[in-house]
Amino acid sequence: MKKPPTDPDFNRLLKVIYRQGEPDRVPFIELFADQEIIAAVTGEPLPAAAPDDRELRDRYLQRSIRFQYELGYDYVAANVVVNFRFDWLKSEDTAELKRDQRTWINESDGVITSWEDFEAYPFPKPEEIDYYNVEYLGKHLPDGMKIIFEGPGGVLENIMWLMGYEPFALALWDDPALVQAVAEKVGGLLVNVFSTAVEMPNVGAVWLGDDMGFKTSTMISVQHLRQYVFPWQKKLVDIAHAHGVPFLLHSCGNLEGVMDDLIDDVGIDGKHSFEDVILPVAQAKRRWGKRVAILGGVDMDFLTRRSEEEVRVYTRKILEECAPGGGYALGTGNTVANYIPVRNYLAMLDEGWNYGKYK
Repeated sequence: MKKPPTDPDFNRLLKVIYRQGEPDRVPFIELFADQEIIAAVTGEPLPAAAPDDRELRDRYLQRSIRFQYELGYDYVAANVVVNFRFDWLKSEDTAELKRDQRTWINESDGVITSWEDFEAYPFPKPEEIDYYNVEYLGKHLPDGMKIIFEGPGGVLENIMWLMGYEPFALALWDDPALVQAVAEKVGGLLVNVFSTAVEMPNVGAVWLGDDMGFKTSTMISVQHLRQYVFPWQKKLVDIAHAHGVPFLLHSCGNLEGVMDDLIDDVGIDGKHSFEDVILPVAQAKRRWGKRVAILGGVDMDFLTRRSEEEVRVYTRKILEECAPGGGYALGTGNTVANYIPVRNYLAMLDEGWNYGKYK
């Protein structure tokens, strides 16, 4: 990939998110890139972002700016540090750009599976939330760029992570009051976080990551999503819109049964995360592109397993089908994970530069 011109313009991305026609070129978008990818692309070791080491965090944030600026993004992603305590499982990372360990949430057990657990759990207090990343980036952005603020996980995600998916599924029927109590704690915290973040300098959009589906359906019933999740998501959307910024939703899985809820009732402005095995992004654009911006969609499995040339052909086809009329931003179907070959990721962006320009 040849080094692209540095022409950040957040209004380009806003034009796509608000479906206001075609900008000068298709913008790029990602929920985030793994630290190993950032280090490989920038050619600089990426230190761990230790919360108490400001010098290390500053170096991390500077590399994040450089990474997104030099590759042609119109924004820098920023998150907050919220000290939720979850039940993590760990294993060796087998990716080419591997880290020490790969972690995931224990689905069979959780830290809140009873009222006793709920009463004893140390839910983070608003004054304990660390906004330094957002503050720093807001002061050091290159001209033309803005921040997309990313919350500390979503409504359903944090409920499932706290309770463990299996105990949570049982509690939906055996103890719905406990589920409601956890949802109110999670939702209230997210309302506080998003209300604070949208007031901070140079925040141009907000992004909620809230995985709600798997290959064939939603993680819980539509009825339960409407009861416990969507009302809190709508509160977050309303906060964003009241401050004049768009609200993007990242959610993996098959959400066909709730897309009308998300677009018409929750009020999202953009939908991110698409998989070919569920719904290719071009089909999503045809189905919902007149009602919501379609973001990313270059399939993760394809990016990981195929050759660079195959990725180039595949990306061009997506641009041909999704770019006309605007309302589309190019990116992976999920995130720039450390198991994606760097050459394939850069090839995707290169095709965006070469074939994503509007006449």
